[in-house]
Parts: sequence; structure tokens; C-alpha cells
Amino acid sequence: MPELPSQLPCLLLVDDDPTFCTVLKGALVKRGFEVFVANDVAAGMEMAEQVEPEYAVIDLRIGVESGLSLLRHLHDLDANTRIVMLTGYASIATAVEAIKLGAVHYVTKPADADEIVTALHRDEGDATVEIKEKPLSVRRLEWEHLQKVLVEHGGNISAAARALGMHRRSLQRKLEKRPVRE
Repeated sequence: MPELPSQLPCLLLVDDDPTFCTVLKGALVKRGFEVFVANDVAAGMEMAEQVEPEYAVIDLRIGVESGLSLLRHLHDLDANTRIVMLTGYASIATAVEAIKLGAVHYVTKPADADEIVTALHRDEGDATVEIKEKPLSVRRLEWEHLQKVLVEHGGNISAAARALGMHRRSLQRKLEKRPVRE
């Protein structure tokens, strides 16, 4: 007897951390999703074309690749796909670009499955978000500026380094570090 298609909503999860994917997949399955996992951008693009997901959770940094390119591909395949960009490397520039490219929300790690599911279903902004009284630190401002220049140069580290007047390897080292919180 042929297998009937699943009636569960289809979700594509793309992150380069297999352990994280296993844990999050289990939690999302418990919340009623049929979850497909990919660990790199190419596999994510291929799987998206096969399963045509209604939802997607994409890591911003997948190995050395940008999840923004996958986000654009998913949005081009189906503009109705509800996409959440998930990242441990949050910046204003990448958040803005993710939303412009079609993400419905941008969530910073660590995030649990409930936060992600809530983000997938949010249609409006939150006017009650706290506005910080303290300005960003110089280190955080540097991180934001590096991210902005990198986005302006399409993720090309060499071009961004030239624009910043620094050596490519120096920029790579700065980008490998996690951003400071404030």
C-alpha cells in the first residue's frame, strides 16, 4: 500500500551543528512538525526543492557560508514560506538583511523550541520591546560596523577587508569571535 503524505506542517532546519539539529528536531516534532534537516547551504537548497517546506529555521552562519543566501533561495521558491533566521552572531546589519530577504523573524541563540515556534507564527512587531538606556560598547559598535561592511560586500571577506583598510586574515579573526552583548 502506498504511503500517504504527511498532514503535519513541513519544516526545514538548516544548521551546521548536528547535535543542535538532533535536539531541536526532536523538540519540533513534539510540537507537531515534520522536520527535515540539512547541515550545509547546498543540502538545504536541495532539500527545500524536494520537500517544499511551509516553515524554515536557518542558522545565519552555516560553516563558513551565510544562511542569508539560503534564505533568499527559499523565499524565491515560495514567498509564503515562514522563515526564522537563527544566530549566535547577531548584528543589526544581518537582522535587517534577513527581514528584507523574507524572514518573518530573527532569533538569537540560545533559543528554545517554544521561542522558535512563537517566532514562526508572529506576524507583527512587538512595541513593548525594551529600549536600553546604556549605549553600545565600543567593542560591540566595532562588531556591528564589521557586519555592516561585510553585508555591503555580499559576504566577501576580501572585499570587506579592503574597504575597511585591513588585512583579510585580521578581519577573519575578528569575525570568528563571538560578539560582545553590549
